[in-house]
Amino acid sequence: MLSSISGCLGSDFCIEEGMRKVVCFILLLTLSALGARAQQVQDALYRVVAHIKSDGTIQDDSYRVIGHIKSDGTIQDASYRVVGHLKKDGTVQDAGYRVVGHIKSDGVIQDASYRVIGHVKKDGTVQDASYRVIGHVKGVPMEWAALYFFFR
Repeated sequence: MLSSISGCLGSDFCIEEGMRKVVCFILLLTLSALGARAQQVQDALYRVVAHIKSDGTIQDDSYRVIGHIKSDGTIQDASYRVVGHLKKDGTVQDAGYRVVGHIKSDGVIQDASYRVIGHVKKDGTVQDASYRVIGHVKGVPMEWAALYFFFR
């Protein structure tokens, strides 16, 4: 369940820990469709924070399996438990189908109450609500970069 606030990115917003996992898995779902070689997600200092294999296996920065992605948008953790859902319209849901956020096609990221929590630029730069750089993702659609950085 996504019942506790577990951490903050900067001073502008906090994200529930369960949602962090959901978004990480959703982002990596998209990465898995990009090709056979593993894709990388980087933080603001260009440190690799995640990898995704072509078969949908998601790994952390130490190559430990942390989840699996299904083509229907279902997101599973390392034990194959469903942790969330990604809808084609950009709506992000938790395991109980509660809406937890929205990803707009223009790169604006909103929480469940439609408050802006961040931005993803076309070049893969990810920014918080105050436009501070918090990460980089190359070769990944801006919507999926948003999921990783704002809802996991």
